[in-house]
Amino acid sequence: MADYSKSWKEILDRFRIYVAVEKRLAENTVEAYMRDVERLATYCSALDRPIAPTRVTTQTINEFMAHLYDRGLEPRSQARILSSLRSLFGFMMLTDRIETSPIDDIESPKVGQHLPDVLTVAEVDSIIEAIDPTTELGVRNRAIIEMMYSCGLRVSELVELRFEDIDFDENLVRVVGKGNKQRFVPLGVMARQRLEAYLTYRKQTEVADRKSASVVFLNRRGAKLTRVMIFTLVRQAVAAAGIDKTVSPHSFRHSFATHLLVGGADIRQVQVLLGHSDITTTEIYTHLDFDHLRRTVEDHLNI
Repeated sequence: MADYSKSWKEILDRFRIYVAVEKRLAENTVEAYMRDVERLATYCSALDRPIAPTRVTTQTINEFMAHLYDRGLEPRSQARILSSLRSLFGFMMLTDRIETSPIDDIESPKVGQHLPDVLTVAEVDSIIEAIDPTTELGVRNRAIIEMMYSCGLRVSELVELRFEDIDFDENLVRVVGKGNKQRFVPLGVMARQRLEAYLTYRKQTEVADRKSASVVFLNRRGAKLTRVMIFTLVRQAVAAAGIDKTVSPHSFRHSFATHLLVGGADIRQVQVLLGHSDITTTEIYTHLDFDHLRRTVEDHLNI
């Protein structure tokens, strides 16, 4: 029976150095990360057929999370562990140990409703403007953030966007969302400009494989972007812009919905644009206040 304990130890030792030195995380945070990722290492090493760190699959992670659930671990703790594992496999991709993360398609357990910080239009603009437009990556990253905001895209939808999904004649984007459900969203003037600017570079990019040929946004190696990469570029742009808010890629989608409602859009129109099957989800995202609701009733019913 194969023994991958040394492989796990090597990876975890290097990961500790990465989060402590390169990421400059606090000592307590580093220890919390290590406790979480060591759970997976212990689990994979104890299986009848042990799994090496580079051989972990999405199925492995799902079975590991089911194992944690069976042991009575709370959803919040499960979500924290999954977050730590995202960092681990993100590190393994950065160091070319793996090509894709087994966690990319796994969503964290729901731990109650949480509203991300809403960005103002000026803040969105400043984040995009903070990205260097003189480099190919800068042009790409500007287009990525503009598309997430102007089209209300989820990260998973953005990284899967393909050339055939974009209709420049009609200025529409076909989005394949959760459950393979399709929706169409308008391609605004600024989004089109930034996308076309990036495509002048993209057409010259040598793709890594046939599967990446039709993908719009690629990494430096010509392969499809991962969720980790999107989170990283957003974090860097927000820091460069000096925005003192908790901002994730989802913040742009949330701000997109909020700005539409503030601008007078009907909530059901926003529901369609976001691809929500249940309008109550849209209501949570847009967090309408009672004053706005009251004004809407007064304006429409003349009371």
